[in-house]
Amino acid sequence: MIAVRRRHPRARTWLATAAVSTVVLTGCTTGTSAETPPDRTEVAPGFLAVADTSFGGDGELVIQVDYDTAEASGLDPQGAEIARSWMLGSLSYETLTTVDENLDIAPSLATSWETPSDTVYVFTLAEDAVFSNGRGMTAADVVGSLQRLLENPTTWTGQLGPIESIEQTGELEVTITLSRPYTPLLAALANTPAAVLPMAEIQAGEVDIATEMLGTGPFVATSHRQDEEWTFAVNEHHRDADDIGFSSLTIDIVGDEATRAAALRDGAADFAVLNSIDSAQLLANAPGVNVVGQRNTDFHYLMINSLTGDEALQDEDVRFALNSAIDRDAIKELAFGGSTAPTGVTPTVLDDACNAVDLPSSSQDVAAAKATIDNLGGLDLDLIVYTDEPVLAQIAQVIQQNLAEIGVATDIQQVDTATYVDRVYGDPAQFDLALSWFAGYADPSMVTTWWNPRVAGFSASFSQGSEELDSLIAEGYATAPGSDRAQVFERLCAVADQHSEMIPLVLRPSTIGWNTATLSPTLSSDEGYGNFLRHILEFRAQ
Repeated sequence: MIAVRRRHPRARTWLATAAVSTVVLTGCTTGTSAETPPDRTEVAPGFLAVADTSFGGDGELVIQVDYDTAEASGLDPQGAEIARSWMLGSLSYETLTTVDENLDIAPSLATSWETPSDTVYVFTLAEDAVFSNGRGMTAADVVGSLQRLLENPTTWTGQLGPIESIEQTGELEVTITLSRPYTPLLAALANTPAAVLPMAEIQAGEVDIATEMLGTGPFVATSHRQDEEWTFAVNEHHRDADDIGFSSLTIDIVGDEATRAAALRDGAADFAVLNSIDSAQLLANAPGVNVVGQRNTDFHYLMINSLTGDEALQDEDVRFALNSAIDRDAIKELAFGGSTAPTGVTPTVLDDACNAVDLPSSSQDVAAAKATIDNLGGLDLDLIVYTDEPVLAQIAQVIQQNLAEIGVATDIQQVDTATYVDRVYGDPAQFDLALSWFAGYADPSMVTTWWNPRVAGFSASFSQGSEELDSLIAEGYATAPGSDRAQVFERLCAVADQHSEMIPLVLRPSTIGWNTATLSPTLSSDEGYGNFLRHILEFRAQ
């Protein structure tokens, strides 16, 4: 186990800390302004920060994050469903592909690939990929890992699309054949649930990856206390092991956002995700703290329970009236200080995405929405949010005010995560309205999958779905990037908007801070899989 000790004392128990190295962004070390959103100035194309190679290199890194992995599958990456699970898993596991700072698909364990047809992908594998137990990765590991994901379906299995076969076609070559064209395959292979696993050890019963992480990634988990702390050691067999710019890595789980902000200010943390603009403002003018805003393809959305919620919500016209009353620009300004943007189903920052201003709800007269509610004699609904992410309550307050204008009284209920999950995703679902967010990924067609409750699974407890929408989702999968696909997404977004069961609101930016005296990071300007540690191999600490 790595000894986690630093030159200054750190609280443990409820005050978790975590360090990652970072670099001063524009030369400013005085924090963000209380009057402006977090800085998005790029120091290089596609990057908010680029690590200074002369900065330290042997310090102990302590990072604070908001929540831990908590999956029914334990540590098995194939069952990972939440962004923190993906990020934590990516420290120990690697995937065939990855994404670069432009959210373009880039090589990882597959050094290259060819597509001799629109249904055949031939991957050439890295020769130097080694599991942390010292065994070299083989093509059989790749085939077995993906086959395991298909044969034991998880949420991510639906993202892989119509795979017909996965075969080893050379010593370091794997061929995936699809039954029909599926444009987002390479992007789906870039996330942790599609990681390459040590299949020989799994099949021999030598490792239980539900309790132990054994991958080709740069780090090995040496200790984990649920909802408290992770410690990681370097995978000495990793190709970049000798170049890692810190001596140890600790990731502490701190649910309270104000505590994470305070830890950056008083030096108890080197690096932390903050999420909200309010926390960034708490750090305004804090000496030696830098705060930036990373734009995500992630977005907040509103769920309307058309199955077991208020009976009126079974009516599409009523749901659309609620949708039409919501002021996304007000959410952008009041909850995010103008640092985000409205979006439709396809994240607005990605190529071919639909434009939120073209959605049917954006042109609907609020008076018409009010008339729909008046015909019901008014409406009383609950709106539930979970307390781990304070901005959700701020969004809820804007929506509450918007809906009041059309005669809908909204009771905002803030609950802990366990209660939220039980009420929203339980059988039966017990809510009228609920707020959450989706990861937006790197290909716009990926997130559309979740609008089909038969594929998504989680939304089947509150969503009827739509055959027309399912058809457009499938068409988006099969259409190559470009103007034709953009037209498909335009129609898809409009149908989803009219159906109004899951309503996209605004992009969900990440607010990230670090101690400039001890850290120098590399941070991309945009992220698609919730992994703000994507470039951790370039971080340097002292």
